[in-house]
Amino acid sequence: MVRKLIEIALHNRFIVLLISACLFGWGVYSVQHNPVDAIPDLSENQVIVFTEWMGRSPQVIEDQVTFPLVSNLQGVPKVKNIRGASMFGMSFVYVIFEDNVDIYWARTRVLERLNYAQRLLPQGVTPTLGPDGTGVGHIFWYTLEAKQMDLGEQRALQDWYVKFALQTVPGIAEVASFGGFEKQYQLVVDPVKLQYYKVSLMDVMNKVKANNNDVGGRKFEMSDMAYIIRGLGYVKSKEDLESIGVGNYNGIPVRVKDIATVQMGGDLRLGIFDENGEGEVVGGIVVMRYGENADRVIKAVKAKMKDVEKGLPEGVKFHTAYDRSVLIEEAIQSVKGTLIEVLITVSIVVILFLFHWRSALIILIQLPISVAVSFILLQAFGLSSNIMSLTGIALAIGYVVDDGIVMVENAYRHIADEQLKRKPNV
Repeated sequence: MVRKLIEIALHNRFIVLLISACLFGWGVYSVQHNPVDAIPDLSENQVIVFTEWMGRSPQVIEDQVTFPLVSNLQGVPKVKNIRGASMFGMSFVYVIFEDNVDIYWARTRVLERLNYAQRLLPQGVTPTLGPDGTGVGHIFWYTLEAKQMDLGEQRALQDWYVKFALQTVPGIAEVASFGGFEKQYQLVVDPVKLQYYKVSLMDVMNKVKANNNDVGGRKFEMSDMAYIIRGLGYVKSKEDLESIGVGNYNGIPVRVKDIATVQMGGDLRLGIFDENGEGEVVGGIVVMRYGENADRVIKAVKAKMKDVEKGLPEGVKFHTAYDRSVLIEEAIQSVKGTLIEVLITVSIVVILFLFHWRSALIILIQLPISVAVSFILLQAFGLSSNIMSLTGIALAIGYVVDDGIVMVENAYRHIADEQLKRKPNV
């Protein structure tokens, strides 16, 4: 069989060269479109359901949130396993699907079941799906360098400007904020004044919630003109909150400022984010969407950050805390360097030992074609170009070179022997 293939190849050199050229072109196309990442994605095919119910103990979360969700998600098709985790104020349910299931089909099926399971949960508790990323989706971390701004202002800048801008980059599943304080209005209520004015704490909560709202009215016509009536009630400052009425005492309105102190503060934190022991910082984690090209997404994020940086306040700039593209580029350069070194070494060795440039050319042609075919197979099987696959290609280059040298030297020797036999004796 092998002998027959060799004979066919020798008698059809043009077709062999044409097939080789097509394979090389296909390989170049596969290299350009194959996802590039630093590490292989070995995470399970899963959908995460996150539910928040702050202030409740893990046991209450387990009984009233995690258990109902796990029970109702058991019937989702093609599910391999379901895992639940309960902690203070939060519940996580991991729905593990079979490996051949499309991730977006799986998310749709889980979302359908959540619509049914919603009525089994406590009032005001809403489960949400996690981002459509993987366990290795954290491709880029950044922090804000803003020494003149406090942590609350930095977190507001991150949440309401930087985060929304970076989420528009194609291939980004989520930009998770970390560090700093989430700014909020805080009412410090005096219980003695509540008792004096005969106002309950629930009345204060309901009144503040009801007055922080916009309402719409009907159309009002005057002098052949129509005006739309609107009630503007959103709170814009501490003074607005202090002026909200919460009751009356002997016909005199009782306002928030009469029974409480309004202040601007930060939400409760469960930890801090420190960078290199130099103090707290604010930043974000860029999570890549499932199946995207990590190197291409990181480049797009960096380009977007340059545009976003133009709109930042004076003295504020980005600082890269983690960039996976550095590892990706070094892995690619390693393979390229190995390929070039092998080509040069093989050429020198073959020319020195055989003194035949055509034999060296044969080996130089087969190396790029072999690497190109490797990327064709990676693309066909849906595998990314990562450290593992690129290292395998780099190691395989050595075997390809060894086989090529042995075969060329063997063929050269046989041809030389035949020529000696045909030469007439003197």
